[in-house]
Amino acid sequence: MYSPPPSDDDAKRMAAALMRAAAMLGATVHGPQVWGWHGRTLSHRANHPEHGASWLRLLSVPEQKAGGKLWEGTERAHAALPAVRKPTLHALHDHAGDGYAYRTELTAYVDEPVLSPDPVLRQELNLTDAWFATIRTTLSTIAATPTDRTAVRQEWISRAVPEYTGQPAPQIQHWDCAHGDFHAANLTQGATLLDWEGWGLAPRGYDIAMLYTYAQLAPATAAHIHREFAPLLDSAAGGTALLVVCAELLQSASRGDHPELTPRLRALVDRC
Repeated sequence: MYSPPPSDDDAKRMAAALMRAAAMLGATVHGPQVWGWHGRTLSHRANHPEHGASWLRLLSVPEQKAGGKLWEGTERAHAALPAVRKPTLHALHDHAGDGYAYRTELTAYVDEPVLSPDPVLRQELNLTDAWFATIRTTLSTIAATPTDRTAVRQEWISRAVPEYTGQPAPQIQHWDCAHGDFHAANLTQGATLLDWEGWGLAPRGYDIAMLYTYAQLAPATAAHIHREFAPLLDSAAGGTALLVVCAELLQSASRGDHPELTPRLRALVDRC
């Protein structure tokens, strides 16, 4: 979940690394710390003399694991998806020390509330037709983007779907580019899409299947999402995407995340 690292030493190490990066980028941080999934990232609001209101986000990994998909996701999304509503990337800063590598991204601050403080949607939303129209355009643009990145692998699907759903693993016939983490905590009320580290190829319909699945504790909103995207979600490809997302979230639940969602996930699997 969104929380500091289990170790206070790691939290202090990352906070110090972010402050060093802020100084190198010429940014002044303010406001509270914002931790990412299980304390893997640390973010802060910031001011920048050239770019104004900004957002600093620091990713920390063991030094030998620097680089790769998660490391470069924001940078490559900035280049590959210029028409999509997302924070503008202003600058990057990489440094290493004490066995860890750090990448800090300086992006524009998006002054729009997110739909939910965490991925699982627990309160009903009043999403407008205009919001859905923007999201539909966004998803179409992403899906049509050529990429060599991978968000979900067939090898993982072949292993995880039987293990966590009890259903046979599908062989994916249609792969589209996807955001890869398309849930209410990464979507704003202005339909801006945040957190681009994991984007890449995924089963067709994967993004909207994820938004719909994470919304199951808000049934009216889930039903609204389904109505807006019924042609996709009710298709064969959409059913496969739902099954894959359910496997992913059930795997996450097996590790202690969002256990309250598990019964709804099981019910969705039975309908896939």
